[in-house]
Amino acid sequence: MNYDCIVIGGGLGGLTAGAKLAKSGKKVLLIEQHDRPGGCATTFKRKDFKIEVGLHEMDGLHPRDMKTRIFKDLGITDQVEFIKVPEFYRFVNSRYDVVVSHDPVEMTEKLIGLFPDEEEGIKAYYDTILNIRQAMKKGEIDANDNLGDFLDRIINHEDLKLILLGNLGYFHDDPYNLSLGYYCMAQNSYYSGGGNFIKGGSQVLSNAMMNVIRENGGRVLLNHLVTRLVYRDNLLKGVVYQAKGVGPEITDYASDIVLNASIPQAAEKLLNGEEKESVLDSFSDLEPGASLLTVYFGFKTSPSRMGYKHYSTFVYDGSVKSQNDILKNNRSDFKTRSYTFVDYSQIDSGLAPVGKGVGAICCIDYTDDWEGMSRIEYKSRKKEVQKIFSERLNELIPGIIDEIEYCEVGTAKTVKRYTLNPKGSVYGFAQTPERTQKKLKPPFDNLHYASAWTQTGGGFSGAIYSGYLAAMDIVRKRR
Repeated sequence: MNYDCIVIGGGLGGLTAGAKLAKSGKKVLLIEQHDRPGGCATTFKRKDFKIEVGLHEMDGLHPRDMKTRIFKDLGITDQVEFIKVPEFYRFVNSRYDVVVSHDPVEMTEKLIGLFPDEEEGIKAYYDTILNIRQAMKKGEIDANDNLGDFLDRIINHEDLKLILLGNLGYFHDDPYNLSLGYYCMAQNSYYSGGGNFIKGGSQVLSNAMMNVIRENGGRVLLNHLVTRLVYRDNLLKGVVYQAKGVGPEITDYASDIVLNASIPQAAEKLLNGEEKESVLDSFSDLEPGASLLTVYFGFKTSPSRMGYKHYSTFVYDGSVKSQNDILKNNRSDFKTRSYTFVDYSQIDSGLAPVGKGVGAICCIDYTDDWEGMSRIEYKSRKKEVQKIFSERLNELIPGIIDEIEYCEVGTAKTVKRYTLNPKGSVYGFAQTPERTQKKLKPPFDNLHYASAWTQTGGGFSGAIYSGYLAAMDIVRKRR
């Protein structure tokens, strides 16, 4: 069959691209290997709990935010309810317990009160974040600047740096290897529009985008895997795919193809010859970013009913005394590895029955923590990690361990299995200064990248932007 566009992969990048193209009158086929659309923006059911895979919050959504305009353009604004989360985050270590709000003015005053000798540096930090676009246009921020060196230049107190780095795990595992510009742009979005959760879970958003494709004449195939690309004379012709594990191979053709998958995985599996080598060479100096380990909880009594008051709490181990300790800690034993606890009962999340609660612990994880194990060893180790973090959560919320009704662990290996991302990377290529300066060019003029592995970077905002931009390239090209 012939299409205007085939989208490979139904993560948020592919869904956004497919929805925009279908609304623009294009004949669209989207092929997704999982049994539901969304990639990391999905939910699953356990007992009477709805479990959010990864979308703890989405930044921005203020009137000037690109996502706001995209959602309006796609016609899903009325189908998806976004709930403001109560604060940016709470930071906890053995020395400080600080709630960080989304108000930069309030936080400037609060942090100056805690660290009066650091007033100049605190003001410089927020001034840079709030004016990052102007600073980048004027060349005041060098493309090679990293976050760690920036904080060392403006601030002396190590715990203040750690407080400001509370949500570092949203982007990367090492401040000294994270692009300053990328970090500031992301933080700017949080401080401009706050954090937002999709009522009912991120599956609601993914389903809404899938429905836009279908309602505008497009076709979505779930549980189907693309096995290779069809190309000749330096032009993509189509794709070969099949129902996962069964059925004959099918070949469909299209004028344009959107790749919403990891570029490394696609190059290895879908290409060969010179084209494969060309793509592999294009990112040979880049590395996949870190993955995440998540411990999912369903509670008989919600933490909020037990007096707990915070949506996102970043717990840094006491051994982390400075920025230099963060990467080492991310590789440490799970008994000491810093983590985040998200309590969805602080908002009307729609994830749990009345009175009950859903929560999640997340920490940086790596596939090599789990490689070389037998199936039995792997399951046993997951049980150990589940116990470790249940006990650590009980230290944060005394008595919560007795309220755990459901608990399950997803590792970096789990992420790799469900998303096909190399090393289970949830953010695509690590957002180093080198990465942000490099634009990857597809090997075919009619192939368009759309995913966390593109120039827009990881996270849900980056994926959505990438998909919309890819679609607009196609729409404009065909006019």
